[in-house]
Amino acid sequence: MKVPRIVAHANKYVTNPIQGLWAGRIAPWAVVKHVGRKSNRPYETPVLAYVDGGRISIALNYGADADWVKNVLAAGEFTLVRGGTPLQIAGARVLPADSPDVVKPARIPAMLAESVLYGRIVETA
Repeated sequence: MKVPRIVAHANKYVTNPIQGLWAGRIAPWAVVKHVGRKSNRPYETPVLAYVDGGRISIALNYGADADWVKNVLAAGEFTLVRGGTPLQIAGARVLPADSPDVVKPARIPAMLAESVLYGRIVETA
């Protein structure tokens, strides 16, 4: 179930700044650090990120057309801060929720979101 754009807009300016204060430290919450594809500005977006081995899955509650997802896909990589640890993620791509590549802990949240951002951990700081 894709969340309506009006909710996403409100979250961008109200909820996300608050969640950003703690999201990178309390798993499965995490912060996606990415760069704007047009503005070249750095951004931080709180998400629920699930890790299994060297792979990550993030349920896309607002769909694959969210700005932060477009930024990540355009760059092909991003930094994910989860549990206080920065992880460099490469090979970012959108998968359908029922893909076998979705990491096991993310399968139920993925079904609620219809699609998932998937990537591989290539480096930890």
